[in-house]
Amino acid sequence: MEAIFIEGETFDNYNFKENPLTKGSYEDCNFINCDFSDANFSLISFSDCSFVGCNLSLVKLGDTALRDIAFKDCKILGLHFEHCNKMALSFSFENCILNHSSFFKMRIKKTVFKNSPLQEVDFTGCDLTEANFDNCDLTNAHFENTILEKADFRTAINFVIDPEINKIKKAKFSLSGVAGLLNKYDIAIDITS
Repeated sequence: MEAIFIEGETFDNYNFKENPLTKGSYEDCNFINCDFSDANFSLISFSDCSFVGCNLSLVKLGDTALRDIAFKDCKILGLHFEHCNKMALSFSFENCILNHSSFFKMRIKKTVFKNSPLQEVDFTGCDLTEANFDNCDLTNAHFENTILEKADFRTAINFVIDPEINKIKKAKFSLSGVAGLLNKYDIAIDITS
């Protein structure tokens, strides 16, 4: 079956769980309030697309191309982004639930995570240079051998980052967030004094 090319289309309220997305390339497309839960995006290419109000939970991303993708108000539980095609990979997340997802060993510099729960997300071995975690909840997110240089955590909450096993040079933290850097020492920090 020949791969299709779709450009400039808007898909509103589609249930792709029942009628799977056709394999091919999607450029400058908008997906609004669509259900992709448990879908297979393997070998599909998305460029300059937006996903708004979509359920993308447990989508399979085998060699999926995600280039300049904006996710907004989406439910994105348990995705393994590390299975994506690494070529020109770029995306942003705003008001998205990304809990239990994985970015294992990915190079996603300057990625913006805004107003998004990132609970139990795996950032092990990831390059997050200049990433922005604006108002994100990082409860139990895992950072190990992660490059966080110049990353912005000033409004992020509930993170624990060990400076001895992560690169954090010139990363930005609020005074209240500094406790997340000292967690392994099991010390009490009083920020009211």
